[in-house]
Amino acid sequence: MSSSIRHARMHLAERPAPGPVRNARPAVLVSGRDAPANGQTLRGIDDLVAAGLLRADAGPALAEVAERYAIAITPAMAALIDPADGGDPIARQFVPDARELNAMPEDLADPIGDEAHSPVEGIVHRYPDRALIKMLHACPVYCRFCFRREMVGPGGKALAGAAFDQAMAYLAGKAGIWEVIITGGDPFMLSARRIEVLMQALAGMPHIKVVRWHTRVPMVDPDRVTPRLVKALTSGGKAVYVGIHANHPREFSPAAKAAISLLAEAGIALISQSVLLKGINADAPTLAALMRAFVENRVQPYYLHHPDLAPGTAHFRLGIAEGQAIMRQLRGHLSGLAQPTYVLDLPGGHGKVPIGPDFLMPQADGRHLVSDRNGSVHIYPPDAPTGPAS
Repeated sequence: MSSSIRHARMHLAERPAPGPVRNARPAVLVSGRDAPANGQTLRGIDDLVAAGLLRADAGPALAEVAERYAIAITPAMAALIDPADGGDPIARQFVPDARELNAMPEDLADPIGDEAHSPVEGIVHRYPDRALIKMLHACPVYCRFCFRREMVGPGGKALAGAAFDQAMAYLAGKAGIWEVIITGGDPFMLSARRIEVLMQALAGMPHIKVVRWHTRVPMVDPDRVTPRLVKALTSGGKAVYVGIHANHPREFSPAAKAAISLLAEAGIALISQSVLLKGINADAPTLAALMRAFVENRVQPYYLHHPDLAPGTAHFRLGIAEGQAIMRQLRGHLSGLAQPTYVLDLPGGHGKVPIGPDFLMPQADGRHLVSDRNGSVHIYPPDAPTGPAS
């Protein structure tokens, strides 16, 4: 066992298109408060009723949902919700819905096939040059559309002890792994010390050049992003990327912007992740505002995910053709800096594929018909001029 892995084990044993945007008003307070009355995360039906986010008579209908899937809404997110708006796009992401019990034939408990590519506990190795490590199963909030909703929740076992050793040994023994992606759960729920010792363990693996963290914390619990945490992220001598998940422009509160700035000022490369969600952001104006908000805060748009086939999430899904039509609108009216890649994570563990609209149609003569941003079609290369020779 290498000294860096042994050192990490000792510490990790602890558990600690231009147009109106949907609901694009200033952030409102929850029933006139800056946060839930006790300043704590809302974790159950009673909490949501007390905060005015659910009617008092909604409890019995949602009891089964709460029993099956974790609930958590941080004060930062609760403060953005308008309880008078039944279609509030922030609430729809986090407040439980009875439709989560609707089973569809296509639903999958493991919709992107993590288990098929997990050689040891905590590791998913789907692509040749990168591997994913799940450090814990807890999140600051629990998204109602989460593709790992059958696995995440409070009290889940963190990757520690012998399981951590085995995961690190696997990464150390695979010289083809160039990038490691840290996920969970949300890995920014780890203490700064645990992040630091993980980075030190990876520092002892010279073939790993890039460490990427996937998180919602800067948006949903921005006070967790501290100078100490940022220092820990950059402590391993690797190129560090942070993928920040947000789905609506209203998530960019002043506190969220400050957290993002702290990461950016430390030289950490920032990329975005969003999910295309019916009733939340599935229209061109809202997506344009979201992607511009990322760019304005020094976050490079990266992936826009087609919703996965997670159980109880059918009410969030739209058709691929609908998503492609939205992406076509963005191409015509949004800066190239703000264009995400629209992707589908194939069931069965077959990986991500880009599914954006096709602007090319091959022709028999080797040329192509090309659609422009306005929908007009052109032949390329164009026909030769037919005027008189000069």
